[in-house]
Amino acid sequence: MQPDFVQDALHALRPDTPNWYGWAKVDADGNKIPNDQRMCWEHAIVIQDGVTKPTEAEFNAKVAELQAAYDEANAPYKLSRRAAYPSIADQLDQIYHEGIDAWKETIAAVKAEYPKP
Repeated sequence: MQPDFVQDALHALRPDTPNWYGWAKVDADGNKIPNDQRMCWEHAIVIQDGVTKPTEAEFNAKVAELQAAYDEANAPYKLSRRAAYPSIADQLDQIYHEGIDAWKETIAAVKAEYPKP
């Protein structure tokens, strides 16, 4: 499951005041907003003096940036490599006992098995 970047984006856009927003409970017509629809830019409200709500364009750009960073960090080949690499302790042990060249071979073998696209 991918994370929802709404709150992360709102925090990142106003890093000096991370608790600047809340969520509206009713819309402009007084209708109750269902809980599963409240957490979006449209329903974010400013609850701290001196803070302005970012524009929807700023918000969307930050969400896209966070999504791209997440996708890059969790690319399938990276996840496969992460699972295949020996633990840091095992890598250090190998360097100590077998030398840096043996360690480089181990890492190169994992990279060869799971190449970048």
